Amino acid sequence: MSKSYFDETHCAIGHPKSTFMQWMLTVDHKRIGLMYAAVMFTFFFIAVATALAMRFELFAPGAQYMDGDTFNQAFTLHGVIMVFLFIIPGIPAVFGNIVMPLMIGAKDVSFPRLNWFTFWLYIVGCIVALSSLFNFSDGAFNFADTGWTFYAPYSLNTGTNVITTLVAAFILGMASILTGLNFLVTIHRLRAPGMDFFKMPLFVWGIYATAWIQLLATPVVGITLILAILEKFFGIGIFDPSKGGDPVLFQHLFWIYSHPAVYLMILPAFGIMSEIIPVFSRREVFGYRTIALSSASIAGIGYLVWGHHLYTSGMSDLAKTIFSFLTFFVAVPTGVKFYDWVATMYKGKIVLSTPMLWALGTMVTFAIGGLTGVTIAMVGVDIHLQDTYYTVAHFHYAILGGVVFLLFAGMHYWFPLITGKMYNETHAKIAFWLNFIGFNVLWFPMFIAGYLGMPRRYFDYLPEFQIYHQISFWGAIIFITGLAYMFYVLIQGWRKGESAGVNPWRATTLEWHLPTSPPPLENHTKVPYVDFNPYEYHHGEPVVKFDENMKRID
Repeated sequence: MSKSYFDETHCAIGHPKSTFMQWMLTVDHKRIGLMYAAVMFTFFFIAVATALAMRFELFAPGAQYMDGDTFNQAFTLHGVIMVFLFIIPGIPAVFGNIVMPLMIGAKDVSFPRLNWFTFWLYIVGCIVALSSLFNFSDGAFNFADTGWTFYAPYSLNTGTNVITTLVAAFILGMASILTGLNFLVTIHRLRAPGMDFFKMPLFVWGIYATAWIQLLATPVVGITLILAILEKFFGIGIFDPSKGGDPVLFQHLFWIYSHPAVYLMILPAFGIMSEIIPVFSRREVFGYRTIALSSASIAGIGYLVWGHHLYTSGMSDLAKTIFSFLTFFVAVPTGVKFYDWVATMYKGKIVLSTPMLWALGTMVTFAIGGLTGVTIAMVGVDIHLQDTYYTVAHFHYAILGGVVFLLFAGMHYWFPLITGKMYNETHAKIAFWLNFIGFNVLWFPMFIAGYLGMPRRYFDYLPEFQIYHQISFWGAIIFITGLAYMFYVLIQGWRKGESAGVNPWRATTLEWHLPTSPPPLENHTKVPYVDFNPYEYHHGEPVVKFDENMKRID
């Protein structure tokens, strides 16, 4: 029997005997993906704890536990960690590393040592971000207080430690660019024989579209951050209006990257959805080509819609009209995906296992996030709702209820592949319902509060908004309980779960046709030949099977 990647590894430097050093120096894509996951979820829970502290503060009007400056630093910390350290690298760094090479029949990514270097570059960025917490001035520790967008001119004039945070974001951006480059070359050059672009699994299409965004959009924000750092140090008048600069220019440059980054987050998540739906519907995916091409369309159109973030900053009526139209238009390929997913389930033999529950729950939460996004694409409506809790709720329904929920779906779906074990289905389903109910109780009241005028990023508010904050608080408690329970179930499954076998879900894509679970060090023992649709079912049973030489059995 082949050894799994837990037993042996290739290292970037030498052949260390220490297990710890083997993991630290590994170039095996599966181990690197697991190390990304460990670091990212550590930061995720730090950000969740910060958010809970803000919910405690907002339980009643007036100052409860923190003053306004501390509250500003808290939501900046929460945003920086969630966006730059968790969500943007999240699915590509974890499942792009672990699963994507398995799905295309490759032994590893194209540049294994670059992959290792990129992971440690990400760690350096995390350390620099954490170091910005320990800037002691005016008798207190001061983290950046600008929000995760670092808007000028405030970010250039605040006395808090913004520069270190900007440097951290720049380093993390470099890691993102290198990851995208590595994945693009891997998908172009290392696909199994016979696997053309329209025989690739749909998750690979999501990673492919994402990698182009990483490669082409991330340098824009890198340049923007460098300009902000230069202005902070040398007083160059680029963004500061007191020195002849233009603060709206900063917003344009920031959102030229950051709105494509939203699709950088969601496209691989849609790829996970497109893997789960056909497997648990026991049907061939409906509209394979339209799902694949819609990923490329979303990535392309996503570059052109950034201006809807600046309706209230000042732009011509013509520019507002164009950006509004493009924002509506980007919803079309997203709608195509939803149509194809529902059509795949139609008359399917649906199996409500935990991954499918997460996928169905995400269809509800992301649909709410997407439809509320369409409302604020309208200029007149956005003028009323801009910078209110409505936009906060919309963002979290789209990103937390879309990207993160599908990350959790992927965790449950590929858990047997990664660990060789099976978690307890009953407890996993209970954890899902705690998360789903808690999430909606937490965020939905914010739509109402925002519509009624509750501004975001305020640590105090008028008494008429108290009921909405209190409902959200109890939703946060339920949601965090669900998160803790979900991770407990998964950890217990890894430690004590029953053996899962090599293909417990009866899936059809290549990663489920490995000789062992967890996979061997270099994945497939024989190079597979792929000349078929990756999603073939007949009467609810997978059509595609392989013999020991990776030859298809019909």
